[in-house]
Amino acid sequence: MKAMCGKSIPSDSCSWRFAKVDLSSIEFNWHYHPEYEICLTLNSGGSKHIGDHVSQYERADLVILGPYLPHSWFCKPTKGNHELTVYVAQIPSQWLNELVQKNPELSILDSFLQRTKRGIEFGRAATLKSINLFKAMCQADPLERYLLLIELLNLMVKDKSAKQLSTSTFDNKTPQNTAIAKLDKVINYIYEHYTEQLTAEKLASLVHMSTNHLHRFFKQRTEYTINQFINQLRIGKACKLLIDSDTQISAISDQCGFNNISNFNRRFRMIKGATPKEYRNMLKAPAII
Repeated sequence: MKAMCGKSIPSDSCSWRFAKVDLSSIEFNWHYHPEYEICLTLNSGGSKHIGDHVSQYERADLVILGPYLPHSWFCKPTKGNHELTVYVAQIPSQWLNELVQKNPELSILDSFLQRTKRGIEFGRAATLKSINLFKAMCQADPLERYLLLIELLNLMVKDKSAKQLSTSTFDNKTPQNTAIAKLDKVINYIYEHYTEQLTAEKLASLVHMSTNHLHRFFKQRTEYTINQFINQLRIGKACKLLIDSDTQISAISDQCGFNNISNFNRRFRMIKGATPKEYRNMLKAPAII
């Protein structure tokens, strides 16, 4: 699955974008963008993929994502054709970062925004309180919506039940255009071919680098080695297949690009802390509210 670079358009007369979307399902769409994103998902249950994090979600689910952090949700059509609702706030990173730096009242957000590089999931109480804020945004004028956004950020930064998701970070500084293009080219190729046998030599040739240069370039910007990145994607795909299908584990190993079942089990346990069989047995069908 290729990670698409998303583009966001600010809402009318606003510095940031707000949207409410009603859906029957959520298709897997692995992507990233330069904005911070706050996402509240209601009446839905499925899997969420944030950086190298994969987990089941259910009921109301609230997260914030830092710039350039790859992510996707996946939810099959709900029983009884109940519509699920997604509220999204996409906030330009430069605008929000400057707002925090120029206003001492917002200094509490400084370290919080650094933590969003790995994605943050919020506790039940904060998530339920956020629902009314998002609903109010739907009817608010631009100034009221801005104040509601600040109230939402204040709610999230004070949530002691919040937890970080991805075990690693992605570079959320704005790189030079040539570096972005090279990194995107390598990452997009990996996303399209990660279930195949990949070599550093092949990836380096795509961007006219030596293999040693590519290894340093890639690690500096993603905090992964190339092999770690590929294995995280393969395990992420394996988690999705374990969650959403009854496919035999040996077949999942093959589909995800592992050369043997022992290597698959070892890598899976290293990343997820359980064997594929143990992971599948821990999963329960999501409840819909």
